[in-house]
Amino acid sequence: MTAMDPLFKGSTPMLILSVLVEKPMHGYAIAKEIEQRSADFLRFREGTLYPALHEMERKGWIAGRWEVTDGGRERKVYAITPLGLRELERQQHAWRRFSRALEAVIGRKSSEGGLETCTT
Repeated sequence: MTAMDPLFKGSTPMLILSVLVEKPMHGYAIAKEIEQRSADFLRFREGTLYPALHEMERKGWIAGRWEVTDGGRERKVYAITPLGLRELERQQHAWRRFSRALEAVIGRKSSEGGLETCTT
């Protein structure tokens, strides 16, 4: 699933905040951490992550600061803010409610023990 998939795209801020709650990271590390945790199921396409980071920074959910690497290159490292922590909790709560409701619909079993089939 790539960041262009509507389910993934709508979850992008929650995924980023979930990673940043543990420690500050630069953009590439955020993308790689999400890929690793999802066993490469969730992948960011080029040009998707940074607009999301900039929007989240604008909203005050994360704060970025420039660091110089050992090689002398600059990179922006992002950290979650107190407002971002509250937003993460709100989004996680909403996601859990949504996923329970979805599972109640799609996870329903027929009386024979198999999944219900669609007849339309």
